Amino acid sequence: MRKITEQYLYTALLAVIILILFIVANAHAEGPELPELVGAQYTLIAQHLFPFHAAYSGAKSLTNAGDTEKTQTFGIYTGMKVWNHLQAYLDVELFRGAAIGNATGLGGLTNGDVIRQGSFDLGNGPYVSRAYLRYFWPMGEEMVDIPRGMDQLPGKEPAKRIEIKLGKLAANDDFDRNRYANSTRTQFENWSLWNNTAWDYPADTRGYTNGVMLGYISPVWALRFGIFQMPTVANGPDLAYPLTQSRSENLELTLQPNQYATVVRVLAYRNIANMGIYNDAIAIGLAQGTVPNVSANDQPRRKKYGFGLNVEQPLADGGETGLFARLGWNDGATETYAFTEVDRTVTFGAQVAGNHWGRNDDRLGIGFVVNGLSPEHRNYLAAGGSGFDLGDGALNYGYEKIVETYYRIQLIKYAQLGPNFEYIENPGYNRDRGPAVVVGIRLHIEY
Repeated sequence: MRKITEQYLYTALLAVIILILFIVANAHAEGPELPELVGAQYTLIAQHLFPFHAAYSGAKSLTNAGDTEKTQTFGIYTGMKVWNHLQAYLDVELFRGAAIGNATGLGGLTNGDVIRQGSFDLGNGPYVSRAYLRYFWPMGEEMVDIPRGMDQLPGKEPAKRIEIKLGKLAANDDFDRNRYANSTRTQFENWSLWNNTAWDYPADTRGYTNGVMLGYISPVWALRFGIFQMPTVANGPDLAYPLTQSRSENLELTLQPNQYATVVRVLAYRNIANMGIYNDAIAIGLAQGTVPNVSANDQPRRKKYGFGLNVEQPLADGGETGLFARLGWNDGATETYAFTEVDRTVTFGAQVAGNHWGRNDDRLGIGFVVNGLSPEHRNYLAAGGSGFDLGDGALNYGYEKIVETYYRIQLIKYAQLGPNFEYIENPGYNRDRGPAVVVGIRLHIEY
């Protein structure tokens, strides 16, 4: 509890300092406005996993007996203009339910709205998901209209600007975004399709972190750099500090020549944390005649790095019909620490607008995934080791291949409903298990 309190005090102190600096710098600017509701949402995702063949199972295997689970998330999102170009945001969310198979046994987990509690008791009460300041410096006269959205106050903003975010936030709010594969609540549900799963992005168990993002934004290109806290243990609820000892560094370049042109994002990251090394864990296990345990090999300031390529290609219907693709790679030498156990990934797919069959606001999506592991990671699992996602007790390695399709029916202005289907070959990269089939239904209400 003391560590958690100190983390929030540390973040709050930084926020107060930067707030004072901004107020001094804008002493003659427009004053603050009242907070306003910028969004609210409710999402229900129900999924059923059919029984499948498994030659054996381990402590972290996807259950082969079948499973039916549902998750519910509630969210209220508020924003406030503090001073001229300074905004503050506060989001509160609530989670109920569980994932099929307790969110284990897969690299590409089936429900992106789930919270993996594991051995941590996160409770069932509401929690603050985001609490941050956003400031932007105009770099030109051209202005653009900004619609109301979650964590987005409506109004006009400079098309060219330098902006900074500081506080508690989600790293994937600003990095690895994709118009057609970005939200588990309205698009694809599989983790490998709404994010680059080879990007071990910094987050606590719920998916949030503390940090700062600095970016230069223009209509044709953008450059963002972020430094964020890492968890104290793999997939843990507490965040480590100070940043000199543990942090995640992320750099992304976005190229977009015009509104309907191909968008290309190139991401590079480096994580520094108290991580274990797979080969060392294997060697210790062999020497001691025990099952390797990578977490027992944790040491401070170990590094993990990786790269990502993210492409979206509008085709028609004002950009509502288009293609997407992602490539991801990380070194795979140190343990997966924050997101999910994927070291290499290739994903691609499409979104199609429903106006082609007389349903203008409906959407159809189909996506394909191939996930892989580094040699060190697969050898560790084959020796009986486990991570926080994977651990069948043995491994007959094969690429994890996933196909997902969804249909989103726009019921009324604020409500969407639709079915989802996922087919997974070699779940957990294991040829001795599967294939697995998951069907589901999703209800999403959003203001």
